[in-house]
Amino acid sequence: MDERRLPHAELVLRVPFHDVDAMGVVWHGNYYRYLEQARCELLRQIGYGYREMEASGYAWPVIDTRLKFIAPLRFDQLIRVCVSVTEYENRLRLDYQILDAESGVRASKGYTIQVAVAMPSGEMQWVSPQILLQHLGVAV
Repeated sequence: MDERRLPHAELVLRVPFHDVDAMGVVWHGNYYRYLEQARCELLRQIGYGYREMEASGYAWPVIDTRLKFIAPLRFDQLIRVCVSVTEYENRLRLDYQILDAESGVRASKGYTIQVAVAMPSGEMQWVSPQILLQHLGVAV
């Protein structure tokens, strides 16, 4: 992999009431929504969001994900969602951390893995297309 710093992004969000359960704790499935918001921000920053992906002839479905819950998130809490590109050659792996925005205490960490699928054939690409590498600034 390239030694240059790969793209990363951060997003500060406030936990809305509709994301919490009766105990005021964020329901575990909503964490993935926060990851998606950060992922969209990162892709927007590199100029290769979902619309650009589609226009380039590729879909990028999430094929694997993992999330470790360390501390609960609660209603009205300010959180910082951090996302970094950590792999790009054969797949797009993004690593995440969700932190309390005020204290910096980590609430969760995880990753998502996406692969390029040629449209309309639906054929999975075993090597990431050049268009991704160009947007990451690592094209050769």
